[in-house]
Amino acid sequence: MEAYRTPDDRFAGLPGYPFEPSYVEQDGLRMHYVQEGSGEPVLLLHGEPTWSFLYRTMIPPLAAVAHVIAPDYFGFGRSDKPTRIEDYSYDFHYSAIERLADELDLRQTTVVVQDWGGPIGLRLAVERPDRVGRLVILNTGIGAGRAPSPEWLRFRDFVRRVGADLVPSQLVRISAVTEIDDAALAGYDAPFPTPESKAGVLAFPELVPTELDHPSAAKMLEVREAWPHVSRVQAGPRS
Repeated sequence: MEAYRTPDDRFAGLPGYPFEPSYVEQDGLRMHYVQEGSGEPVLLLHGEPTWSFLYRTMIPPLAAVAHVIAPDYFGFGRSDKPTRIEDYSYDFHYSAIERLADELDLRQTTVVVQDWGGPIGLRLAVERPDRVGRLVILNTGIGAGRAPSPEWLRFRDFVRRVGADLVPSQLVRISAVTEIDDAALAGYDAPFPTPESKAGVLAFPELVPTELDHPSAAKMLEVREAWPHVSRVQAGPRS
């Protein structure tokens, strides 16, 4: 598939983000991830419309005691960005993270999930319990094939209306409970300098299942129904 690669100079000098890039190749696409520290793995999964920059203040203290991996989904951050909205799906994003966990041979991983990290990370726990030891669940969940809140539907309508003119940092700013300075906001915009670079950002709202026949719904319902059993197992004693 055709993909956009954000120039490296867009990431030079970002505040609080001095990390050296690491990459893996998947089917001709390059996925970026930050890798810092040593010890048991901690996988940080970001949401919409952010990237591993979201975790910039968490990575150093975690890396003092653990092996931290913070990937950018395809379409985000320093990862390659397929240029068609149709190229993105829930399965596409999940498969990329599952393959990364396999390629890095992550075991007994603490997976931190936020926003879209939830549907992806919770599915990893259900389908690959050999890779996941703990979950840290932030502001997220997993859909059940029904329309979310009216506020969310207004957000989706806004993204559809604005299209490639969307400025990701504006979504971050209005979602934040504290003020974010201009330099940090610029960091959220860094990966997306052109209209073609924003297809992944525009695609994510369309991947939320708002009805039972939505392409994401069946798998999300499967994960949701399996979750109580998985969570009981993961809450049990650890050797």
